[in-house]
Amino acid sequence: MIIHFIGIGGIGVSALARFYHSKKNIVSGSDLVESEITEALKDLGIKVSLGCDSSNLPKDLDILIYSPAITEDNLERVEAVKRGVKVLSYPEALGELTRKYYTIAVSGTHGKSTTSSMIAKVLIEADFDPSVIIGTKLKELNNSNCRVGESNYLVIEADEYKESFLNYSPSIIVLTNIEKDHLDYYGNLDNILKAFEEYINSINPDGSLIVNRDDENIMKVLGRIDRKDLNIVFYSEKDEDFELIKKTLTLPGKHNVYNGTAVFKLSKILEISEDSVLKSLADFSGSWRRMDIKEISINGKRVTLINDYAHHPTEVRVTLEAMKEKYPDRNVWCVFQPHQYQRTDLLFDNFIKVIQEAVDMNYVNRLSLIDIYDVAGRENLESKARVNSSKLVESVNRKNVEYISKDSILEIISKDIKENDVLILMGAGNIYNLNKKIY
Repeated sequence: MIIHFIGIGGIGVSALARFYHSKKNIVSGSDLVESEITEALKDLGIKVSLGCDSSNLPKDLDILIYSPAITEDNLERVEAVKRGVKVLSYPEALGELTRKYYTIAVSGTHGKSTTSSMIAKVLIEADFDPSVIIGTKLKELNNSNCRVGESNYLVIEADEYKESFLNYSPSIIVLTNIEKDHLDYYGNLDNILKAFEEYINSINPDGSLIVNRDDENIMKVLGRIDRKDLNIVFYSEKDEDFELIKKTLTLPGKHNVYNGTAVFKLSKILEISEDSVLKSLADFSGSWRRMDIKEISINGKRVTLINDYAHHPTEVRVTLEAMKEKYPDRNVWCVFQPHQYQRTDLLFDNFIKVIQEAVDMNYVNRLSLIDIYDVAGRENLESKARVNSSKLVESVNRKNVEYISKDSILEIISKDIKENDVLILMGAGNIYNLNKKIY
């Protein structure tokens, strides 16, 4: 088959492109900007075009798959429809795949990438030979976000954005937590809970649901579920297993103990030996842009550089808390790039509270906000007029919280960084590109 992907540089879409390329299909794609993801796809022999143009579509195209961020008037989508080509969104295409496999879907507002990465590692090392399509790169996948296995097992991240996960057909769902997010689509928490209720009801007959008993919103949703055939497995901070995983993991943070405990519960369903699971979790060092730690030198000064994808207030809090737990006696400097004007606007008070707490609890010694990452196709003019990083800093009102323009942050880091500092680059936008300029 000949398959073309619009938005191929996205972390999820690129994983699906890799999957189909590995299955000997002819794959091409387009994206607005070049990135290390598009460069890696080119290295595989996948043709990637920059910019949107109907001429990017191969002549004998069979399927067009597009990112959920791509609008109906996109020139490549319009051309594919005109030709009568099969057109699928990324969730629809992944959904078709889930119906061909025994699918383990990892869901929740936070923790999806880390939990699915742990699961992938555990299954690979237990010789389950799974296929894996996740939203991060993992060293166990040869620094990729995709693995094509020979077994019937498929591990995926199931994102709730625009109810994407309702396209999937899972046999097992691992559900980490539910919070307010993507309010530009859902509007309120109740709509989010309704979507998760429908999602849980999509589990295949006699399937399993692994859930965090300590999450209030999950328990609300479970109160609405009437599935006698469903095997529901709970995990909690009060479990003996939680204490076991806490002693096993080297990855810092209580939230990662929760993630690891969920994986441990899954391993029991799959009848993987306890020794095998604990060994896999013990040497799990994290995944790309999730507490990604490197020791580097900046101007001759030894520095610990941490990249993290946190962009929701809760993620910011637990990540900074975990980093201070890991480095209690060191100076921690966080550079944070808020992600999406509309998210920042809708969760503005939550961000203020979290940043104030991080400073007041001494999780960070310095917190620098750079300009909000503008997400194409997901913004509105009202939010852009209401919020920016400077206004967020003013509302936080703490002396060691500052706004720095993205054009000057590199110079200031170079000038102000001190020997043995811990520097955290945080956000889901292009702040990651600072890596290439720092060292």
